[in-house]
Amino acid sequence: MKSEYRVLLLLFCLIHFTAIRSLSQVNAYAKVTAISGRVLTLSNVTETYHTFEDGEKIIIMQMQDNVIGDVTNASTFGSLGSIKSAGLYEVATIASHTESSGLPNTITVNTSLTNTFDIGTNSTVQIISFRKYGNPNYTTTANMTAMDWNGSVGGVLAIEVSGILTLAHNLTANEAGFIGGTRSGVGSSVVCDASTWITSNNAASGRKGESIYKLTTTAYVYGRAKVLNGGGGGNLHNAGGGGGGNYTTGGEGGPGYLCSSTPVGGQGGISLNTSISASRIFLGGGGGGGQQNNGAASAGADGGGIILITAKQIVTSGSCGTVTISANGGGGNNTSGNDGAGGGGAGGSIVLAVKSFNVAAGCTLAVSANGGNGGAVTDALSHGGGGGGGQGVVIYPSAQPATNITTTTTSGIGGCNSSSCATQAATASGTVNAGVLSNAGNTPLPVSLLYFKGLYNEQLQTVELRWATASESNNDYFTIERSANGEEFATIGNVKGNGTSQLSNKYQFTDDAVKTGVYYYRLSQTDLDGTTVHFKIIRIELGGSSQPFVSVYPNPVLRGEDVTVDLIDVPNGEYTIAIHDPQGIQVAQTQFRLSQSSGSATLPLHTLLSGVYIVRITSASWSTNRKLVIH
Repeated sequence: MKSEYRVLLLLFCLIHFTAIRSLSQVNAYAKVTAISGRVLTLSNVTETYHTFEDGEKIIIMQMQDNVIGDVTNASTFGSLGSIKSAGLYEVATIASHTESSGLPNTITVNTSLTNTFDIGTNSTVQIISFRKYGNPNYTTTANMTAMDWNGSVGGVLAIEVSGILTLAHNLTANEAGFIGGTRSGVGSSVVCDASTWITSNNAASGRKGESIYKLTTTAYVYGRAKVLNGGGGGNLHNAGGGGGGNYTTGGEGGPGYLCSSTPVGGQGGISLNTSISASRIFLGGGGGGGQQNNGAASAGADGGGIILITAKQIVTSGSCGTVTISANGGGGNNTSGNDGAGGGGAGGSIVLAVKSFNVAAGCTLAVSANGGNGGAVTDALSHGGGGGGGQGVVIYPSAQPATNITTTTTSGIGGCNSSSCATQAATASGTVNAGVLSNAGNTPLPVSLLYFKGLYNEQLQTVELRWATASESNNDYFTIERSANGEEFATIGNVKGNGTSQLSNKYQFTDDAVKTGVYYYRLSQTDLDGTTVHFKIIRIELGGSSQPFVSVYPNPVLRGEDVTVDLIDVPNGEYTIAIHDPQGIQVAQTQFRLSQSSGSATLPLHTLLSGVYIVRITSASWSTNRKLVIH
């Protein structure tokens, strides 16, 4: 019976693992419904592809806010008032959380929030897991993408690599942004209606595209006026929807059937470029829906999502052709006949907090946040094509890389008003690559530690400690602690940090109060607001008889990340490091040769599910076991 159960369990794990590998989403998401001090109350939690656990980093982001400036039935409806907190984001670490039915319902972060986030009827705040890969380097094993924004959560792909990120796959958030407006109901009137800017009548107009203002008032939902960066819907008769906006304005929808002298197309979503920075970014606006009286219109397209990447360096190699990092808006669908088409979605936003790039000529990198084209009318008579989606934004905190890298933000083209394409709806505004921003300054992304090492100077009888960061954000100082047993630590010094920097910084500290024996050192980093994060512990042997030391870190580790095994003062020779599940079945293994008494090995864990495992380290003359927890 037990053997049958084990076979069934293994079969289930194999099926489950195969399903996981076929998926490319990597983040967890949750809507924030209340904020009280450091406590965030959650709903709409999605942990299918990652988790919110203690010690993990999250990104808190204001997706929508009550920023509308005009709510009258006029062309000025949907203009921008105060930008408030829309688009702001920051990184925090989970200190603790509570759960209900296996999902978190509150999270307490380890420090007070830097930004003020608005919770309200017309506002949306979400958290995204800031998933860490590598230790410190990582090579992608599959394409990664953002979950589509669903009105409450999603739309963001966020990963952190403290060392070198080698791209062998695509990272995308295409069409993952604000949702395009639906086409209208079937309206029978043939009047060219140029004055209905807002309405609750879905037969009169296509729906407005979604934007940074959450539409909740029924009277505002339809009509040709834009709503912030969401395109307006096409009006009677058969007009096209407007394109969504982001860094540039979306294009206006085509004029409609027999309405060229009184155009009734949806307005394009507004430009947000005066508000965009390295610390404030937006989903691409959705395109407006087309108007129909023959059941042939099409909906507006979704905008592009958001991609946040922090790494010391991005590398490609070999002859892959091209890998992409893209947050493009969607193209509006063509009509199936004689009605209005939907507008294109605006490009999204990409922030690459990366110090340097090393891209191979045979494996080039294409980075894009392009607007989508408007949908086209397929009837011989002129109706209304969809307006083009506006450009998104690509942000480089330092200089824009050029060697073997192309970076584009292009405006979506207006859709054809008829099958002959004699005229078209409006193309989105902006010169080519207007949304490519270099030397954009510091981002809210955190300190990224590259290494922490120690060396005993036998001549001076001191311990030299050295460490380096790939980037820093609000870094006040580092603290160095020492212990004789690896458990009880005392502070022996502080080193001033570099505040906020996208450059790599190196540090050192000398401990001259040591004697013969074994010492353990721990490094921690404190932000300007008092937040403290602890890094790994290292062990230094100072003369005398040495004892074998084994460190498995990080431990616990997040699913999909690598684990490093450090061996110090162990016998030389061939080593096997095997990982066994709780039933004793070997699930991973690596071998390496140790020619000195110390060394390290990296264990890729991409195939392992969450759980508790045993790490067995063996050679011909020595062996030991360690427990490993994967979240």
